[in-house]
Amino acid sequence: MVGTMHAWQAVERGHEVVHIEREAEARGASVRNFGLVWVGGRAGGAELRTALRARELWEDIGARVPGLGFRPNGSLTLVTNEAELAVARAATELPDAAERGYKLLDAAEARALNPALRGEFAGALWCERDGAVEPRVAQRALKDALLASGRYTFVGGREVREVTGPGAVRDDHGATHTGDAVVLCTGAWLGGLVRELAPELPVRRVRLQMMQTAPLGEALTTSVADADSFRYYPAYRGEALTALAAAQQQTPIAAEHRMQLLMVQRADGGLTIGDTHEYAEPFNFDVVEDPYEHLGRVVEGLIGRPLPPIRHRWAGVYAQCLDPGRVVHRERVADGVWLVTGPGGRGMTCSPAIAETTANELGW
Repeated sequence: MVGTMHAWQAVERGHEVVHIEREAEARGASVRNFGLVWVGGRAGGAELRTALRARELWEDIGARVPGLGFRPNGSLTLVTNEAELAVARAATELPDAAERGYKLLDAAEARALNPALRGEFAGALWCERDGAVEPRVAQRALKDALLASGRYTFVGGREVREVTGPGAVRDDHGATHTGDAVVLCTGAWLGGLVRELAPELPVRRVRLQMMQTAPLGEALTTSVADADSFRYYPAYRGEALTALAAAQQQTPIAAEHRMQLLMVQRADGGLTIGDTHEYAEPFNFDVVEDPYEHLGRVVEGLIGRPLPPIRHRWAGVYAQCLDPGRVVHRERVADGVWLVTGPGGRGMTCSPAIAETTANELGW
């Protein structure tokens, strides 16, 4: 998605683009995510500004490319006790709370906003600025729109192997591609050419597990998170979070797998649910069942009904920049060649604004 959004920015500014993709189409983190345009949990400052700008761009692009499935559905982070409620209340007192669209709701107000939430909880943090897209089809929808411009060429099933000169690369079929600029958006693929060009790359890889259910049978009108997301996202800091950590430990399975609940309803009515975080390589090669069972129990407690059958389970890997002050790692690695990688779990949220920043910095 990061690469496709760079192509979108270039075509929008009147350029021709050749898009070289390792796979026949996107198969990595671009399709293995929630489709969240997640503003609420972002760190204040540059990260929040990037997310807010990306939210504007997603809405604009979504209006032009309906196949993205963009909807401004907002999110509810549900809390179950006073310690969690205190973190949510503190969030509404942040200087940038209005920009995020934060509002503290009691349980009745949350259920009025999302009637599918019939379980037991004490209240919710509403984030009006959050949105969602359809990750399984968004990249293809953008590609089709770009192809319609007549200034975009997609070359799938080829991997860039070598930088052969300023603004020039050779792929693994032996073809050379040239342009005024080359932007390498390599996702979690950090070996090979990337290691040759940037051997001290400040980026790590993160593995996650997720799942998707059969249709729920009713609308889940907002995205949903649980209070474990307070522990994970950088927006939530301060005395209330410290008190929560002291008063209430995560369940052992959630702590072991560094878990939170995020849940988004897909266009077909199914629920995308996750996720776990694994940081130490080599990663497990299989998926583990305990986290799925834990997430199922959490969801059932919030919706007050059995979870629909699980139809899909998967693991994914994304690249995360290790500098917490940077949204993405952007580096000039050769004459006319830039590397853009490491957005972390912000890739789907922030990719339009990441690409816009690259385009502005490169003077497109």
